[in-house]
Amino acid sequence: MTTPSEPSYLIIGSGVFGASTALHLIRSHPSASITLVDRDAFTAPVRIAASWDWNKVIRSDYTDIVYTRLGLEAQSLWRSDPIIKEFYHESGVVWINSGDSRFGQEAMRNYEEVGEVGAKQDTQRLGVEEAKGLWDGYLKNADFTDVDAAKGVLVNRSCGWAEAKEALQAMIQAAVDLGVKYEVAEVTRAVVEDGRCKGALTSDGKRLEADRLVLCTGAYTPKLLIDSAPEWQALHAGERMVAMGVTEATVPLEGTEAETLDSRPAAMNDNPRERGYNAGCLPLPKLSAFKCWGQVIFRNSTETISTPPELPSHKEAQWNVPDSLQDDVRWALRSLFGEQGSKKPMENFRICWDAVTPSEDFIISPHSAAAGLYVATCGSFHGFKFLPVLGKYVVEMLEGRLDPALQKKWAWDSEQPPKATRKTLSRVEYKDLL
Repeated sequence: MTTPSEPSYLIIGSGVFGASTALHLIRSHPSASITLVDRDAFTAPVRIAASWDWNKVIRSDYTDIVYTRLGLEAQSLWRSDPIIKEFYHESGVVWINSGDSRFGQEAMRNYEEVGEVGAKQDTQRLGVEEAKGLWDGYLKNADFTDVDAAKGVLVNRSCGWAEAKEALQAMIQAAVDLGVKYEVAEVTRAVVEDGRCKGALTSDGKRLEADRLVLCTGAYTPKLLIDSAPEWQALHAGERMVAMGVTEATVPLEGTEAETLDSRPAAMNDNPRERGYNAGCLPLPKLSAFKCWGQVIFRNSTETISTPPELPSHKEAQWNVPDSLQDDVRWALRSLFGEQGSKKPMENFRICWDAVTPSEDFIISPHSAAAGLYVATCGSFHGFKFLPVLGKYVVEMLEGRLDPALQKKWAWDSEQPPKATRKTLSRVEYKDLL
């Protein structure tokens, strides 16, 4: 009796979804042919990916209990997995929520509902004055406008942040060590013939073939699908996802501020609310700096889709930051550290482009229009923290054993919320910010 051969896999994009998928897939199918393709070498000093970053928040505070559970699962591995644990720093997370936000209350309720593992989270809802005294008055000058004086600040000392690009590189290296082939090439379209995906075509005309093509292409996914078959609308992303950007920068520090960075928490503040979403700041001890991000989320719309701008090089799409967006990041310092904090110099301005769904859910699903084509993307600005576990769920999807509730939630054709409630899908256009 003969044993059926393993299908071959082509994973496009080596960001958080692609890296995690490659490692979990080679662990589950060590004899399979698995190729991970990206336009940049995974050891490159600068890469084009939302997950290539100085650092990212690692947390399990969510109003959606699915992501609470997923976050707790991922956190356990951030603490214990020898591949990535050295890059995780559990220095705490602080959320300053203004107005009628129920974020803290719902996050705490979810911890209670998940049981013992949630109960182990060192989480509190604090009043403003008590929050101002934490970490030696670290956030005493933050903007607490319209924050519930009694319980408006959520503090979770069981969360923290990770050195993002280092963890990503380590995970890809682990996959390569186990037999994944890494190929540097720019994929311009999926090859679909007679209703079946046969592989991908690169910018230099090379055809890469595989039984299964997994798109982990983030903000570039809508354009790649349209370019693959311009007239075949069933293949296109449509309103399922939108490429969106947010701006970040680093803040060099000196003296005592630099010396105490190791112990500082990740901090988020949604004040002033009229500016957009929450601003944030993370410690970068190895660079003696903070990383901050702004509140304005924006899109770059063409006639049919939103996609990162087509500048002379893809890298310019993230490093070409207009003055208005540089000013937006400076507001993060004002929001968290007051007027005096806002005067600190900033450098390394960068736009982080990601694919965002109307529900802020991921898409981990077979593509409904083409056999052999799969989609695993849409981090929706909160995907990186799940680096240790995303690939597990992608493999379950590929093997047809993903939990039915997750199949429905992450489906290519999942039901989306009404347009009136789509808060994350900002209508601000990049061209209007230039």
